[in-house]
Amino acid sequence: MTAQPAPTPSRWVAPLERLGPADAPSVGGKAANLGELTRGKFPVPPGFAIDEQAYKDAMDAAGVRSELARRGAAPRSPDDSDLTREADELQAVVRGVTLPDEMQAQIRGAYRDLGNEVSVAVRSSAPAEDAADTSFAGIHESFTDVTGADALIDAVRECWASLWSARALTYRTLRGYTDEPSIAVVVQRMVRSDRSGVAFTADPRTGARDRIVIEAALGLGEVIVGGQVEPDTYVVAKEGFDLLELHIGAQAFAIEPGESGDRRVDLSAEESNRQVLDDDQLLQVARLAAAVENHYGQPQDLEFAFAGRHLWIVQTRPITTLGRTGSAAPADTARAAADRTELVHGLGAGPGTATGTARVLLGLGDADRLGDGDILVAPMTRPDWLPVLRRAAAIVTDGGGVTCHAAIVGRELGRPVVVGTHDATTVITDGTLITVDGGSGTVFSGERASAETPAPTAATTRTAVSAPTATAVYVNLATPDAAEGVAAQDVDGVGLLRAEFMITTALGGAHPTAMIAAGRRQDYIDEMAAGVEHIAAAFAPRPVVYRAIDLRSNEFAGLEGGEVEPDEDNPMIGYRGCFRYVREPELFRLDLDVLHRVRERLPNVHLMIPFVRTRWELAQCLAQLDAHPLGADRGMLRWIMAEVPSVVHWIPAYAKLGIDGVSIGSNDLTQLMLGVDRDSEVCKDLFDTMDPAVLDAIDRIIDRSRAAGLTTSLCGQAVSTDPRLAEHLVRRGITSVSVTPDSAAHTRRVVATAERRILLDHARAASRTED
Repeated sequence: MTAQPAPTPSRWVAPLERLGPADAPSVGGKAANLGELTRGKFPVPPGFAIDEQAYKDAMDAAGVRSELARRGAAPRSPDDSDLTREADELQAVVRGVTLPDEMQAQIRGAYRDLGNEVSVAVRSSAPAEDAADTSFAGIHESFTDVTGADALIDAVRECWASLWSARALTYRTLRGYTDEPSIAVVVQRMVRSDRSGVAFTADPRTGARDRIVIEAALGLGEVIVGGQVEPDTYVVAKEGFDLLELHIGAQAFAIEPGESGDRRVDLSAEESNRQVLDDDQLLQVARLAAAVENHYGQPQDLEFAFAGRHLWIVQTRPITTLGRTGSAAPADTARAAADRTELVHGLGAGPGTATGTARVLLGLGDADRLGDGDILVAPMTRPDWLPVLRRAAAIVTDGGGVTCHAAIVGRELGRPVVVGTHDATTVITDGTLITVDGGSGTVFSGERASAETPAPTAATTRTAVSAPTATAVYVNLATPDAAEGVAAQDVDGVGLLRAEFMITTALGGAHPTAMIAAGRRQDYIDEMAAGVEHIAAAFAPRPVVYRAIDLRSNEFAGLEGGEVEPDEDNPMIGYRGCFRYVREPELFRLDLDVLHRVRERLPNVHLMIPFVRTRWELAQCLAQLDAHPLGADRGMLRWIMAEVPSVVHWIPAYAKLGIDGVSIGSNDLTQLMLGVDRDSEVCKDLFDTMDPAVLDAIDRIIDRSRAAGLTTSLCGQAVSTDPRLAEHLVRRGITSVSVTPDSAAHTRRVVATAERRILLDHARAASRTED
């Protein structure tokens, strides 16, 4: 393929070589990235972009833009049939639009500049697409082998219509987009590839940045992203490009371009089992991928295609799912696995572990059989499965590789994913209880073993990590105001979302009970849910742990309508937390209603119950949860705060009640262990989290929680201000710490230093043993 003269830029159309990152808001990330690569002299097929203003102007000219914006901003029904019907209606509106004459003339002119009746690929390029925090993998439509100006106009309109598909509506909801959506289109000369694939310049499964993961298949690359085949997988060292791992896939057919459109070609057994890329081609791809990463200065997910021996880049974007995950230690995982029956094994494509009821769905028509928290088992998922994926606790497929649609979207949703099992849909029995380990790529029968740590996934959408740590670093938040800014930091999620602070902001300081009495219960739920959704969307798919209301009686009394509060001499240890929920179940139900609403769209939010003192009150509180619709949501983790010393005794019993995690409130625990008011200026010299008695209580909480299979965390400023405490916690094996946003970066460095020191100590000890 030879480059053609650049077309002349016009009102709605621009050649790729005139585009760069600054143009992403108008032409989308896909077109902007291709333009940047073209200007960087990378091998990119020539083409042009139709900007998002063309879509808006066409809708304006047809008089339908305001209708689309109004209906697009309306709340989405969680019912799949309603969503599909609404999407069909919206797409029909767009398909009925005729492009203005001047716009058609500009598109036709740019097409002629590419050559005489050339075959082109027409791909959607949304302004938020292929950004550092969202991939929109497979969400909008693309078309290959489009020939002729009339066919091109039709394909552009279909790309526009895909902005209103059920999967696009669902994805925007999950990612928290509220602005009027728009879409651009990129048109390129068609590469008639005989082999193609995807390259990640960091391992998307583990986040390791010293290697390149390449998947390749014969024919067009849509069979990989669509998960229609199991591709070859190559893992190449970034330094020296040595081949570290090789997995030959299983490809029964290929999609090949033809003069009259793409066609499916069945492969012989010999072709199916033959390695797709030879050594020279593999080296070409690895070097090119490394060069692209070096150009952008961050890990990339790029698509490539070979036409004969010529290598082309047809797309690149930042990797959206790098991060760390909480998981059991290898030895613990091995012991846990030994106690269970392995059902199927495939490629671990989305880290984490989940247990739930298997639902074997052979087609999208079976989608209504999948309930919230069930595990989806399917031959493969396509982009139009997204409304179903959002309900699944984990995803298991017969086909696909680690870069297929199911894997990419599953990782963005924070779901454990196992792909390429070959026979999951025939081996796994519908309705049975299974456990999916997305790290090892294994599906077991039965429940998760207690040796595994059911930690919330700490997947991130960050593009840079200051100091990677095995111990997760979460933040404490109180309001939605700074959510986006904090979420952009190097943090693993929200370890403590204080609900009570939003009462004074979102609700104007009204007492929840007073709002119920005034008939404003729904107002409370709407306002609080909006605040929690704002935070959850900013951090998705990273976990957000919502602590239920824990205002003390003197604080409640200060709210509008708070005169009903009891007058207590010592409210710090009075009518609050879990005990209050037992006495006032309607107050607790408000929190449950809020979380139930939020988790319908954003399943990364989990519940934490504060100030738990005894087993019986926690049992009654959890009984209320189980009686609520939220109680059936098996994907939601149940945490408790460890603030009262009695928790040390009760942890085994709490675990049996179904608790998943324990968050140590170091301030209250120190206060109650030492019998000192943490707010007392007179007694401030007595308040010391590093006191041996306090450390002993923390140690026993961590040890007993780990023995019971519970995740552990500590929320409190002391861990960031005192390196001794950070090192102490890391040595005891705490899963995470949660600190104020302004100290998160410092805490990460403190924790990283502690972890390095521990590794050094272990190395020295091993050396002495050998000597």
